[in-house]
Amino acid sequence: MNSVKTFVAVAALSVMSFGAFAQTVSASASTLDGAEAKIAAQAKQAGADYHITEAYAGNQVHMTAELSK
Repeated sequence: MNSVKTFVAVAALSVMSFGAFAQTVSASASTLDGAEAKIAAQAKQAGADYHITEAYAGNQVHMTAELSK
């Protein structure tokens, strides 16, 4: 029973450490490729991967992404 509690505690702490870094970034450009390039540059500067969560194209493209390590 004690090992189960230890496992649950370790699992909870590992999830918290991943969630602690999650960061949302956004960028605007005239094209989808341009906006994604800006997001990629922000991710590279932070040393993280990115996942695009939203993109809107009107007169300009606005893109939002979540960074994660």
